[in-house]
Amino acid sequence: MKNNKNGLFRSSLFYIVIAMLLIGVLYFVSGNGNSGQTQQIQSSQFISSLKSEKVKNFSVQPSGGVYKITGEYRTAQSASNSNKSTFTLGAPKSTKVTNFSTTILKNNASVSEVNKAANRSDTKMSVKPAESNSIWLNIIVYILPMILLVFFFYTMMNQAGRGGGGGIMKFSKSKAKPTDSKENKVRFSDVAGEDEEKQELVEVVEFLKNPKKYSSLGATIPHGVLLEGPPGTGKTLLAKAVAGEANVPFFSISGSDFVEMFVGVGASRVRDLFEQAKKAAPAIIFIDEIDAVGRKRGSGTGGGHDEREQTLNQLLVEMDGFSGNEGVIVIAATNRADVLDNALTRPGRFDRKVLVGRPDIKGREAILKVHAKGKPLADNVDLHAIAQQTPGFVGADLANLLNEAALLAARRDKKLIGPAELDEAEDRVIAGPAKKNHVVNQQEQRTVANHEAGHTIVGLVLNDARVVHKVTIVPRGRAGGYAIMLPKEDQQLLSKKNAMEQIAGLMGGRTAEEIIFNSESSGASNDFEQATNIARAMVTQYGMSDKLGTVQLESPTQEPYAQPRYSDATAALIDSEVRRIINEGHATARKIIEEHREQHKVIADALLKYETLDEKQIISLYKTGKMPTEDSEYPSEAATFEQTKEEKDKQERARDQQFESEADQQAKQQDDSNHDADHDDNDKA
Repeated sequence: MKNNKNGLFRSSLFYIVIAMLLIGVLYFVSGNGNSGQTQQIQSSQFISSLKSEKVKNFSVQPSGGVYKITGEYRTAQSASNSNKSTFTLGAPKSTKVTNFSTTILKNNASVSEVNKAANRSDTKMSVKPAESNSIWLNIIVYILPMILLVFFFYTMMNQAGRGGGGGIMKFSKSKAKPTDSKENKVRFSDVAGEDEEKQELVEVVEFLKNPKKYSSLGATIPHGVLLEGPPGTGKTLLAKAVAGEANVPFFSISGSDFVEMFVGVGASRVRDLFEQAKKAAPAIIFIDEIDAVGRKRGSGTGGGHDEREQTLNQLLVEMDGFSGNEGVIVIAATNRADVLDNALTRPGRFDRKVLVGRPDIKGREAILKVHAKGKPLADNVDLHAIAQQTPGFVGADLANLLNEAALLAARRDKKLIGPAELDEAEDRVIAGPAKKNHVVNQQEQRTVANHEAGHTIVGLVLNDARVVHKVTIVPRGRAGGYAIMLPKEDQQLLSKKNAMEQIAGLMGGRTAEEIIFNSESSGASNDFEQATNIARAMVTQYGMSDKLGTVQLESPTQEPYAQPRYSDATAALIDSEVRRIINEGHATARKIIEEHREQHKVIADALLKYETLDEKQIISLYKTGKMPTEDSEYPSEAATFEQTKEEKDKQERARDQQFESEADQQAKQQDDSNHDADHDDNDKA
């Protein structure tokens, strides 16, 4: 409530309304007090009314160079509202008035005529002293309102120019959010899995802390640092860590905040942002998603694109205009560095480019350790194993994984986060929550089980680069089931053999349906999509086709609807090669499944029975045809609250019974020992 009042009294509109009300009151008071009952008449009309004995009484008062006459009629007279002296609102066009006012000149003829008419009609006449405050009243009524209006309009425009109070000029002000250096608690120790990236930014921190160390050697710090990488890799966190380590103000803004519908607003915001940063120098400006404003110029045809290009031009001027001694460093983040303007990424603006990629296994383990702080993990939780099972995960994915595991542990009423919760959380992050209550008919369930068993068999045979980690037929998200194939180790390069094995593994599901049921279903559509993408990349990007040779026909960063850079004949050849590669993978999958029909049937039957199989169970079924003997404490899939509660109660009852039986055995042993002691005493006696 307090904030609302403050906002109201800070508003210029509030004061303008008050001023207009005061002006209205002054004008109302300056008129006749008998609002709606007084008529302003001409002097000739007054003399005529006086002669016709319509006037009851009147008074004469000197006022400047004239006599002001006010009086009262004997009976109410009709008057029109067009009279300027009346002040009525919503009244009829004509009304009755009982008072009048007029003025006559200060000459003997006029005064004599009034006296004669008053004597003849026997009308009472009185004289009032001259008004001593008429000049000040005129000043108050006419000049003071003008002064008030000028003052309030000046206040409103001045306030708008500062961008406060909701003024119209606030569009030109930057939306940057300055963060106080004391409030920024992020340090390099909070950023895990990015050791090389942190080393690149250490010099920036050193310069902000001790600029003389570099300036004395004639060195200048990079004006800008461009952080490029996929979403969730920690680009913003790195920028905050630099500001936190350097203990300097941190200005954060998004690239889209610069551009508005009004031309010139973005450029004005850029100027305002750099002015604020220079005043707080040394400081850091962080621009997130800079590709929103930094795209290559000339791609637009007017409209908003012109505004964006003006904003980019101003950004180029500001970045190249200051020297390293000013202590303002720009850090920008984007996942589309290929679309940025060349003038923006040249040395002198963004001198240093840091690729913040997906972490490797060592980095993932370090990230997991950071996010595991404050979360009670069970003793048998192996973060290194989780890091192995999560290739391609970024920092945001790993943080979400541990958070989901903590939520599952709370749902299961556990005090510690165990391997079962982490395993389920991993599946939830990859494919979404399980739909255990989803109704699936038996035929579809058999189809899905044989489909996933087909992926599993091919993956087990072609395991040079990838191993089968898990397979399930429990629906998750849009998938009726899925098999997780993980690389044995982190790979930076994709060999032709590895690519062909991946395609064969993807074709294993449809191949199993053809062999077992002699039919085809729509469940393999996503498999085909992935296989086609890999095959097309082999042909058009990696040069793995003998017919097309070692040429790159498509770029991984190419726009989806960009014009192809090859002829129609080459396009037809590309399609032919993609189809050939997929057909080879299909044939390889068919051969493997036909040679391992027994193992395929065992795994499919186990999926129908257990729904989910982990790596240990899959290998045991493949080699021995039987499930391993060890059972886990909780099922691998998330149970409902009632099932979890029932399972816990069952375990507690079993534990209580075990304690009771042990107590009974101890009591019996104690009785037996006491009985033997009594026998010994009797023998001695």
